Amino acid sequence: MTAFLNTLQDCLRLDEQDPLRSLRDLFDLPDGLIYLDGNSLGALPRAAPARLAQAITQEWGQGLIRSWNSAGWFDMPRRVGDKIARLIGARAGEVLAVDSTSVNLYKVLSAALQIARHDAPERKIVLSERSNFPTDLYIAQSLCQQHAMELRLVESGQLQQALGDDVAVLLLTHVNYRTGAMHDMAALGAAAQRFGVLTLWDLAHSAGAVELDLHAAQADFAVGCGYKYLNGGPGAPAFLWVHPKHTERFWQPLSGWWGHAQPFAFEPGYQPAAGIGRYQCGTQPMLSLIALDVGVDTVLAAQPLGGMAALRRKSLALTRLLGQLIEQRLAGHGLSLVSPSQDGQRGSQVSLTRSHGAYAIVQALIERGVVGDFRAGDGAAHPDILRFGVCPLYTRYVDIWYAVDRLHEVMASGAWQEAKYGQQQSVT
Repeated sequence: MTAFLNTLQDCLRLDEQDPLRSLRDLFDLPDGLIYLDGNSLGALPRAAPARLAQAITQEWGQGLIRSWNSAGWFDMPRRVGDKIARLIGARAGEVLAVDSTSVNLYKVLSAALQIARHDAPERKIVLSERSNFPTDLYIAQSLCQQHAMELRLVESGQLQQALGDDVAVLLLTHVNYRTGAMHDMAALGAAAQRFGVLTLWDLAHSAGAVELDLHAAQADFAVGCGYKYLNGGPGAPAFLWVHPKHTERFWQPLSGWWGHAQPFAFEPGYQPAAGIGRYQCGTQPMLSLIALDVGVDTVLAAQPLGGMAALRRKSLALTRLLGQLIEQRLAGHGLSLVSPSQDGQRGSQVSLTRSHGAYAIVQALIERGVVGDFRAGDGAAHPDILRFGVCPLYTRYVDIWYAVDRLHEVMASGAWQEAKYGQQQSVT
């Protein structure tokens, strides 16, 4: 999309011409709802209920314990991981679908710190940006305390200058959860390599939404989320990736039986499995993994239609249109775009700020059938955010048009000022 769109008919025409339009049929979306929150929870794949019913009634109900083998349950973290690998520029046998993002971050950051302490014990800094997702900072803070290291936080634009011989690990979320700003992974990876700094990427807002190539970006470790753009369902297992050159250097700290070289030998002593398998810990939630498997398949369904490159093109077109329409139709209502206008610097969301009333505006929109979300700020440097996530698998151009139309209605009518929207009670 190069020309500015200014009519509903333009959007209808683009939807008709969209080579990815059939992918929307893979999802069960409520009639009349415009869903712009896939960056928090992906939509339900139509195939998921039947697949889960089969797993419950047949694999669990009839197969019982035999299904660990006959249904391949035990190997699912690797099988689903291999599918995710195709979306993030990794190779078969390098990715596991396991545990939560926080737990996986603890595992891989622990390994990274062990490597750094072994190779360069003088390095005492874990470097991250101040606006990184809080759980990443909490995990890093805990591990820095354990390893007598320091967590150093800087603003995004200061990261390259902050790299140095005292930095052990650069820990970043690829796409910022608040603003949608996207780091240049390749440039930061190259800069980190020059200083001998290990890189660990959180791909929670990237995997399934933007093109990724972990090997080309010289990454060392990565984690990511299964329930956002991978459509794995609420609380879906996350994933982790470790560069093969690091995989077997050290144990990860959660040395549970699934990560044992011979888990059914039931030996009293631990021996880590070869390769990425050692990053498993305990028994995994099979029903959630099965749902994630279905969700990942919805993203892989784009492969014959151009794959992640095609999804990324549509994502950029949709977010660009959203930004343009907001600037055109919402001028004078105190809303400011904080997501980057340059395509190469933006993930798959558009974020707005307003000096007051952001929560009430989001709630008024939800009542009118447009689901975005709100993130509280902590002052002028990080104000309240209205977030609108775009999932190119199921978001249409006409959805963007109607979303802005209803946002204009909320602002022009003053509906957001109604008392029922006045107090923040929950975050959607």
